[in-house]
Amino acid sequence: MLDLSIIIVNWNTHQLLSDCLGSIQATAEDIQVEVIVIDNGSTDGSQAVIREHYPAIRLIENTDNPGFAGANNQGMAQAQGRYFLLLNSDTLVKPGTLQQALQFMDHTPEAGMCGVKLLNPDGTFQASYANFPTLKAEFLTATGLGPRLISPYYPSPRPQSSNQPHEVDWIAGAFMLLRREVYEALGGMDTSYWMYSEETDWCYHIKRAGYKIYYLPEAAIIHIGGASTRQRRPQMRVQLVTSKLRFFAKNYGPHRTRQLRLLLWSVYLGREFASRLLMLMASGARKAHWQSEIQNSRLVRAVCMQPLTPAPQRGYAL
Repeated sequence: MLDLSIIIVNWNTHQLLSDCLGSIQATAEDIQVEVIVIDNGSTDGSQAVIREHYPAIRLIENTDNPGFAGANNQGMAQAQGRYFLLLNSDTLVKPGTLQQALQFMDHTPEAGMCGVKLLNPDGTFQASYANFPTLKAEFLTATGLGPRLISPYYPSPRPQSSNQPHEVDWIAGAFMLLRREVYEALGGMDTSYWMYSEETDWCYHIKRAGYKIYYLPEAAIIHIGGASTRQRRPQMRVQLVTSKLRFFAKNYGPHRTRQLRLLLWSVYLGREFASRLLMLMASGARKAHWQSEIQNSRLVRAVCMQPLTPAPQRGYAL
């Protein structure tokens, strides 16, 4: 059996994808690795780049976009490795990271999954993990008070001085190293999440099944961040809120979901009101910006009032 199956979902990030694949080639060294790329209907020539420059890579070509969860599940269903690594296309693997992560998992049998430190392209720290969502955390995030009053990385903790691995609630989907046995026991991600919160939900149920999830600060990758989502910024904000509501409905029940709906509706009403005031004092590009914020706030408030389709089920959908 191979040591590692690296699974990468791509949508119109051909140059970043090429750089990512190059970093894997340069750092895998003696690891027996396979790379599976799932392309979600790209129109930027990504498929041709893979076929021409990386012919050994297994390419799965979707004619549509089944989302992050669905595409990763496609890759895991075909993976042959002892471990599965879900890796974003806009990442660069640093030397030693794959070896350190595999060694940790081999020596920590209770670990079902681990993540590593994420770095911005300039080498600065990037939020890499967080606690499971709460109403308080969602309020602080939606209002922007968390990053302003607690930490610029909120809801992720600040970078710590210790380089010791430690257990966390959930890790970012940019780098998720999963033990094969966990996939075989629980299945892949819940595909009712098209984007956002799918990794949080997956970690939630992995931990409920008795496995531990670790963060390894001594290993790192560079993560560009948002290469696909910034192409559809307004839709992504709506999708983010939809996924948060889905997580609460599935895992916390209807009462807390209603509380979250009301909380988000109220916050975005306040954001719309503030944007209207600021628009009156702005001109040119700033005026257009605040007009866009008003429209986005209305979209989010509309989402807060709509039923989730399909309705989330308590427990985990295998």
